[in-house]
Amino acid sequence: MIPDQQFTQETMDLTPVLYRLSMSILRHEADCRDAVQQALMKAWAARDRVDPERFRPYLTRIVVNECRNIQRQRQRVYPVAEMPEIGAAWQPEETELGAAIRMLPESLRTPVLLFYMENYSEKETARALGITVTALKNRLFRARRALKQRLTDWEVAPT
Repeated sequence: MIPDQQFTQETMDLTPVLYRLSMSILRHEADCRDAVQQALMKAWAARDRVDPERFRPYLTRIVVNECRNIQRQRQRVYPVAEMPEIGAAWQPEETELGAAIRMLPESLRTPVLLFYMENYSEKETARALGITVTALKNRLFRARRALKQRLTDWEVAPT
């Protein structure tokens, strides 16, 4: 059980991280706010069942699930071509690396964001994404390989 005061403090500390994570998945500000708000409400309702040591990956996982729920709803409503581009909330420096990260598919972009940019441990990142540590390492490897390829291509032929 997580005490109310600890819950409040942890959620306040994590809210910017959760918002950046949801922005990297959804790329639409209003949907990101909805996902984070829904996740916080669900975590609050389940706070008496949450291990305080695992709260950060637990809450992150809820946000990822809420983002996926919103994506499913969006697929029923909007054609993919009309989905908005990423907003100003999560923008690593406007460099080739930032652009390359944004071009990664969600399955590779989200682990990179959590592990490298938000400093989650491998175990926390894997738990938050609902995958094994081995699968996480595999995704991080594939993401690094894709980033290396994109950055090498840009060095040879800048756009």
